[in-house]
Amino acid sequence: MKVLIVDDEVIIRTGLSTVINWQELGFELLAPAVSAEEAIARIPVERPNIVLTDIRMTGKTGLELAAEAKKLLPDTEIIILTGYDDFSYTQQAIREGVSDYLLKTSPPQDIIKAAMQAKQRLLNRWATLKQGHIQQSAFRDNLLEQLVQEDNLDKQSLTQIPQLLPKLNPDNQSFQVFIIAAAGWGEDTIYANSLHFAVQNMVNELLNGETLLRKDYILLVLSQERTEIELQKIKLEFERISRKLKCKLFIAAGSRVNKLGGLRASYSEASYVFTFKWFADREGLVTYEDIKDNVGGRTISTQEEEEQLISILKTGNVVELRMWVNETIRTLLSDPAATPSSFRAYVNSILISGHRWIERVRAMQALEGEEPLPARLLQPSDDITARPEETLFKHLQSLTDKYQELAAGERVSYIKRAMAYIGDHLDNNLTLQQVAKHVHLNPNHFSEVFKRETGLTYIEFVTRERMRRAMELLSQSPMKISDVARRVGYEDVKYFSQLFKKVSGKTPSEYRTNN
Repeated sequence: MKVLIVDDEVIIRTGLSTVINWQELGFELLAPAVSAEEAIARIPVERPNIVLTDIRMTGKTGLELAAEAKKLLPDTEIIILTGYDDFSYTQQAIREGVSDYLLKTSPPQDIIKAAMQAKQRLLNRWATLKQGHIQQSAFRDNLLEQLVQEDNLDKQSLTQIPQLLPKLNPDNQSFQVFIIAAAGWGEDTIYANSLHFAVQNMVNELLNGETLLRKDYILLVLSQERTEIELQKIKLEFERISRKLKCKLFIAAGSRVNKLGGLRASYSEASYVFTFKWFADREGLVTYEDIKDNVGGRTISTQEEEEQLISILKTGNVVELRMWVNETIRTLLSDPAATPSSFRAYVNSILISGHRWIERVRAMQALEGEEPLPARLLQPSDDITARPEETLFKHLQSLTDKYQELAAGERVSYIKRAMAYIGDHLDNNLTLQQVAKHVHLNPNHFSEVFKRETGLTYIEFVTRERMRRAMELLSQSPMKISDVARRVGYEDVKYFSQLFKKVSGKTPSEYRTNN
């Protein structure tokens, strides 16, 4: 807090500057002024908070200085120091907004007391003003959020729009919601926040609208007098901001609406467009019209993809796994019909396939007392949008780690290895001879030992596993029944349906409906 001493007598200026330790009291003492005229010239530049001045000086008086200072900086505290105990001076001082009136003969502690009281008055005013600004800012932000999230505002809220959101003139003929994300100043939170703050400032300067700064984006509600907003001009302004701040911008635009009550629909569209931000590392302006016809890409992984993945998971080769993940994600994101929901569904289908495989391995080892592994599917909290390759890789790496852990334990017997092999090849016309060859046994001997160990013949076991797999597919995926039949090794759908009903008591359609 700055203090300016004004007196034409050098002894007074020096005494007030040296007798009182202003710095210790929390003040910054400015160089004293020798006249009211000098003080008036310096006040706009140095902006003192407290002015201690004599009344009678060469040139303008201290009371005239007080009047000028209040015009220049209305919040300034003025303390008069005078050798005249005159009631008329006191009255005029009050009229000029003087805070305190002291005689020059007053002891230093009285002057200190007057300065500290002036300081406290200033702090109290600032706190009140700050609290008012905070409350008004909170009301303003809340009102803007209400406009884009609620259909009908109450009358009281509507009356506050001209004051709190002056750029949103209800008489304008066109409004549009934009959601803006910026990147390029570094991944650290402090840099990201600074960048979004800078973008918000430029948007406020260049575009006629109200903005709201959020953690990861800026909300902009644009207001135009003309019915048609020239989107190309808006795009050019965003490109200008991008060049100026040396950053990348992604701008999601909702549709134009002709009244404030339609902002919720525009915001809903912009929010949906914003979910496409990470598709193919998009940047620039993307409108709802650009993506509204996207029907979604594939949602289920193919049998060949699942077999390839399981083969890689078995090897434990993380380099090969990462290459597979990167290629899979690249293919998904390059699909022009893809949507965030179809992308997430497809990735979850991959994770389900991996989870079913690891559970089969565990089952073949007959691990007693172990709880089933929960399927690690994508959750809303998973950061699949920012780094989809890394998220999927970590999920799959946990499966290959689990497999290596199982393989490092008790060695699986040849019957268990045969059961695992059958589980991995249910879609094929798998014969007993093929399985026996896989575990290096004579088919007749294998058949006898297999029945003794499992309690089932080879055909009974294969049929049971196929039906179990079919039940999983029917309950966990939208796959056609004919595709399910082929996935578990049956080309004849009618025969598959009859066999499925014999085992489960229900047709495939009934089972899916009830599960």
